[in-house]
Amino acid sequence: MDTIDHRIISCLVANARSSYAEIGSSVGLSAPAVKRRVDKLLDTGVLRGFTAVVDPEALGWGTEAFVEVHGQGNVTPGKIRAGLESLPEVVAAYTVSGSADAIVHLRAGDIHHLETALERLRALDFVDRTVSTVILSTLLERPPAPEPPR
Repeated sequence: MDTIDHRIISCLVANARSSYAEIGSSVGLSAPAVKRRVDKLLDTGVLRGFTAVVDPEALGWGTEAFVEVHGQGNVTPGKIRAGLESLPEVVAAYTVSGSADAIVHLRAGDIHHLETALERLRALDFVDRTVSTVILSTLLERPPAPEPPR
């Protein structure tokens, strides 16, 4: 990846609906040249795709929590993932260092829905205990920067 690729990614992060011509005028390339570069970024996995960003609250999923999951014994990441895939309220999950085996991001319609989702999470055979933190408000949320900070 070169500087132009980084600039193309910046344009796409700012507005994924930009045309190749619009991006090209911003980075100094023709539309076909931008398309070739975007195709290469997709082929190499730098760009994973394009998506609409939806406000979860507008869809009725306005209650969120981060949940530390502490497993019984030595639980593999594959087993954690397999158990979590059956819970539609799980929007992301991560293995972590520290005492927890994983951190799970849950999204629910309201606090009662969140409680039932937590009950189903705790009922998974590998879960020993959980520690939940309900999100009150989002202070900052941003997409990954095209270039790492220096």
